[in-house]
Parts: sequence; structure tokens; C-alpha cells
Amino acid sequence: MRADLHSHTTMSDGTMSPGAVVELAAELGLVAVAVTDHDTTEGYLEAHEVGEKLGVEVIPAVEMSTVLDGQAIDILAYFVDSNQPTFRQLLDRQRNTRKERNRLVLEKLNQMGIDITMQEVESKQEGTSDQKNVGRVHIGQILVERGLVSDLNEAFDKYLGVDGVAFVRLNNTTPNEAILAIKEAGGVAVIAHPGLYHRDDLIPVIAEIGLTGLEVHHPDHTEEDKVRYEALAEELNLIPTAGSDYHGVRNGQMHHAILGTCTTPYSTVERLRAAANK
Repeated sequence: MRADLHSHTTMSDGTMSPGAVVELAAELGLVAVAVTDHDTTEGYLEAHEVGEKLGVEVIPAVEMSTVLDGQAIDILAYFVDSNQPTFRQLLDRQRNTRKERNRLVLEKLNQMGIDITMQEVESKQEGTSDQKNVGRVHIGQILVERGLVSDLNEAFDKYLGVDGVAFVRLNNTTPNEAILAIKEAGGVAVIAHPGLYHRDDLIPVIAEIGLTGLEVHHPDHTEEDKVRYEALAEELNLIPTAGSDYHGVRNGQMHHAILGTCTTPYSTVERLRAAANK
């Protein structure tokens, strides 16, 4: 009775369709999976329908980008009603900001003599034009294909990451704003992969806003990270969660880990649901 609470599909920067991710979850024997695409819940309906057929519970979820004290912090939202107006408006704003950031990143790359069009970037993602939710990974994929970098890690290190020459930060959504919108939509908020931020000092600050959980087990966390975050979750009365952050394979490279690598007992799902129902 295991669940993977962090995965991505072609609705954001994953390489498998929502239905295919659920099929993989069923093959792996998972009883529940959360499709946590970036700033969109478009993949939920397809995933849910496949889950109903295969006996896999699909948790309505999304991963939201926020910034606090200059640090990007991703917030995982579970059991949200994506039709709630405030929540939907925030996701719309997030996606529009993402589009503007992409445009500015391409502008910087073009100034360096790397000519990439938005049409090329969007061609890396399936779906209709109004569903396109492309990001830096898709730009990185083109950089790899052109031989300008060896893999996605180098693409982010050299061009797209915080220290990259084409990096652009536009997002101004705070964890406070995201968590309030999540609560209004009947959901609960969990900090994603805290070990990637190296800002543990921010976790108690965000917890005071109304955080419900902390992603303790993540493929990029060290064993020391896991022990530390388990203790911190207990100290702050947060539910410890786990997820593989599955994205699939792109340019022959697995981003983060295969689905099912980091799982949590189904009782964690029940605890999150109970917290949302309150």
C-alpha cells in the first residue's frame, strides 16, 4: 500500500502523458499517485479516468512556484478543487508569468547568437496551443539537441539555472499567497524537495502560514537530509511525505528518478486528505 506523491506529465515538463504515468504506477503496484504538474491541473481528468480503470487513486494536485527572501520555493498542493476561482486565477497568472519568462530567456539566448524560437520550444510539448505549459526544460532540450551542452544539467548550469547566463526570475508569488489560495480551494500545502534550497531557516516561517507537510523523501535528498527533515517535520507538526519527482526520460537522461523510487505508506494520503477535509 504505497503512494508516490510527486510526478510530472506532458502537461508540464514530463515526457509521458497523464494516463501513461498512471499506467506505470499500476505496473509498479502503487495504490495512489499524485500528478503534480507545474502550475496546471490539466492532466488530472485523463489521469483520473485511467486510474479508475486500473484501481489506482489519482490525487488532484499541482506544484506551484513561489519565492521567499529571494529563494525559489516549490509548493505541492494536494486535494485541491481546481475550479475554485481564486486558485484558478493564481494558476493562470503563474502560467502567464512562465510564458513571459520563457520569452525573456529566449531573448537573452538570441543576444548570445543562439537563435531559438518559441514555436520550437512549444513543439517539444504535446497538446493543443491553449494547453502548452512549456518551461526551461524544453529550452534545455533544444540546447542539448543542438550540441551546445552535453545534457540538461549542463544546460541549467551554463544557461538556464540561477547562475546561468540566460537566467530570468519573474515570479513574485509568495508562499503565503499560494498557501492561502490552496486552502481556499480546499487543499493542503507541502514544501517540495527542501534539500534543494539550502534554506532550512525558511521552513518554520512558511510552516506558520499554514503548511501541512514537508517532502522528506526525494531522490535528490541525501540520507542526512532525510533524517534532518523527518525530525523537522515532527518538530513543526508537519506530515512527512515522499515522491520520486518523476519526469520521464529526455535526451536519454532521467530527470530526478523513476516513478516509485520514493514512496510513502497510503496512510500518508489519508492523513493529507483528513487535513484537507478540516
